[in-house]
Amino acid sequence: MLLLRLILLNAFRHRLRAVLTIVGVAVALTAFGLLRTVLDAWHAGVEASSANRLVTRNAVSLTQPLPFAYKGRIRQVTGVDIVAAGGWFGGVYLDEKNFFPNFAVEADDFFKLYPELIVSPEEQKAFLSDRKAAIIGRKLAERFHWRIGDTVTLRGTIYPGQWPMTIRAIYKGARPDTDETVLYFHYGYLDETMKKRAPTRAGQVGFFMIGIRDATRAAEISKDIDALFHNSQAETLTETERAFQLGFVAMSEAILLAITAVSYVVIAIILAVAANTMAMSARERLGEFAVLKTLGFGAPALAGMLLAESLLLALAGTALAMAVLPPLAKGFAVGLAQYFPIFFVSPTTIMLQAAFGLAVGVLAAAVPAWRVAAVRIADAFRRIG
Repeated sequence: MLLLRLILLNAFRHRLRAVLTIVGVAVALTAFGLLRTVLDAWHAGVEASSANRLVTRNAVSLTQPLPFAYKGRIRQVTGVDIVAAGGWFGGVYLDEKNFFPNFAVEADDFFKLYPELIVSPEEQKAFLSDRKAAIIGRKLAERFHWRIGDTVTLRGTIYPGQWPMTIRAIYKGARPDTDETVLYFHYGYLDETMKKRAPTRAGQVGFFMIGIRDATRAAEISKDIDALFHNSQAETLTETERAFQLGFVAMSEAILLAITAVSYVVIAIILAVAANTMAMSARERLGEFAVLKTLGFGAPALAGMLLAESLLLALAGTALAMAVLPPLAKGFAVGLAQYFPIFFVSPTTIMLQAAFGLAVGVLAAAVPAWRVAAVRIADAFRRIG
């Protein structure tokens, strides 16, 4: 008990320096946690992918369409369970500042593929029975204060014109990483309208979402699907939903590498600051350590005391960072909802914070503790003198 009291008193002997060290560790680990959360938000689509879903798109580019007629042939491939056509609509609500993702999909089959989109049976029935209906995510409804029955008009950018639709359902995500900021409407509404406005663009889709029974056969089924359209005017590229999402993430690889590097640089800086604090503390108390050695304290005991002081300061900063990060991330999530629809602190990030806090505490004390343990009593007194 006396030893613990001695460690506590020595750790806070210079209160301002101790408090600044704790705050420094907390700020650094909070910054690290936020950067990690940004990376997680970037990969949210990948993590939410299902192993039982494939995506078939044009082999040339995602921007090139595929004939809707491909659906019947894909459906006949052995192992394929469900096929739903869809496409990026790219509509704008009022102006570009109100960006949110919106897709035209074959609703009935599409929602069988996405059981994580939870909607009440009544609202689902109302949505499926109305050709001009839309279903939106909970966060999107909260953002624009939309309710069931409201009419929303999107201005088409890829498909010119005004596109009014009625909100018939609001879905919730079954998991924290489910995107609740998307608007879906019927592909039939899009296709029928295009037949009137631009007949040459009718009968085309952006992609096919495919449900398969056995995830272990994903590669084989993908190969079989692409073989159907080999040497055709619109060859296909079929891949797992995870690979499809990773393709989007890879476009920002340089940015992600930079964020990762900065997050680790932050840890390195705070390690240097904490190490300097412990080195100053050890140097200032060299005479005291010499006295303790004279009284019979061994080198391991003195090194252990210095290590305990370092851990005390580092873990206090770590605890503060772990307490501050979730509410801070929640605030960021509200402010950045337009760019990061999924933004929450993962358990992995919390564990990394704790691990790095512990590592900073140990490493910062390593060199000062070794010096205190190694210095001879006479040398210590001579240096003080």
